[in-house]
Amino acid sequence: MNAITGTWDLTVKTPIGSLAAVYTFTDHAGELTGTAEGGGESVALADLRQEHTADGQQVTWRQAVTRPMRLNLEFDVTVTGDTLTGHSRAGRLPRSRVTGTRRPT
Repeated sequence: MNAITGTWDLTVKTPIGSLAAVYTFTDHAGELTGTAEGGGESVALADLRQEHTADGQQVTWRQAVTRPMRLNLEFDVTVTGDTLTGHSRAGRLPRSRVTGTRRPT
């Protein structure tokens, strides 16, 4: 089982306010896939990668959103147990802090 597998409630703290989304990560025969739902849209995650580090499991991915505006986002987070912390970046905009909690199964 991957450290990030499951459903997560994520908050992204952007310069224009906090955005909430639900992320679902699944493991299909060793291949990690994911989706994000929030702001009235559901998008697939791309280039989903994970690596074990001394601090936990580092996970990175990309996604495109159209709401509240059209953006290409890059995420870099660390999973420790049922918590997730890290950041996202949209192009040249400043990094935004990301936090998350895994939903109980």
